[in-house]
Formats: sequence, structure tokens, C-alpha cells
Amino acid sequence: MELPAVNLKAIILVHWLLTVWGCMNHMFPASYAWGNFSVLAVGIWAIVQRDSLDAIMMFLTGLLLTVLTDIIHVSVFYPPNNYLTGAKRFSIGMAIFSLILKPLSCYLVYRMYRERGGEYTFNLGVTCASQDRSTYEPIDQQDASPQWPDSSKIAQHPY
Repeated sequence: MELPAVNLKAIILVHWLLTVWGCMNHMFPASYAWGNFSVLAVGIWAIVQRDSLDAIMMFLTGLLLTVLTDIIHVSVFYPPNNYLTGAKRFSIGMAIFSLILKPLSCYLVYRMYRERGGEYTFNLGVTCASQDRSTYEPIDQQDASPQWPDSSKIAQHPY
């Protein structure tokens, strides 16, 4: 079953709204807001530059990293049960809902990365063998010069 095409703007809008609601009661430190909003800013960069693989790849990487940081924030800063008011419950619920949606968003952004021409493997900048076949030479050519000198022709000594 194929998932429907989702616009990158919709993904960013949903996560922006959930992050705003998650930051509503100052339960999380500033790093929660800075981390999520900076990744969403990279997502806006990916919207503006539609042909950029770097922008969509950095947005995908940022989303994956915020999954980890959101788990840490929710687990460390979850308040005790007797301090939970209705607004705090709503705020932390929206942060958890954003965290639950992030793997789906990562999958959809990865599909967009593939549509933009990205590869299955992630390129970390390390040079590797290319698949350019323009300089291919068949090994069964008979008229090619031999790689090693002919042993029947012994070099003459100059003395």
C-alpha cells in the first residue's frame, strides 16, 4: 500500500504547531525549542531550494536527531504526577505526539530525498569508486600494448 504524497510544507507546519504547543508551559528547557525550531528552519530551506539534496538531507538528519533529543527531554523533564495541571498535560501531550509523528515524517522526507535524486546510501563526503563507465576499456582487446616488457628482448648493456 503506497502512502499518499505529502507536501513538505504540511510536515513543517504540523511539527511547528506541535512544537509551539509543546513549549507552551516552559516545562522543557530552551534546548527543546532551539533544537526543534532550528530543524524546522532547515526544513524551510529545503522548501525554498527544491533541487538541493543537501537541504533535504540535513532536514532528514535533523529530524532523526530530534527524535533522540525529544526522547531525552520528555524522559528527564516529565513532571511528577501531583504537579500536572491541565495545561501541562496538554503541553507534554503535544510534545509526545510530535515525537510519535517524527518517524513517519522521517520516512516521508526520505521519500522526498529519493525523488530529488538522492541515493539509498548516505554520502558522508568520503571518496569512493565511481560508476562512470565512460573510460571503460574491455580486457579482451588483443591489440593493446602489453603491460610487462617482452622477456625475449633483453636490454643491451651500454658498456
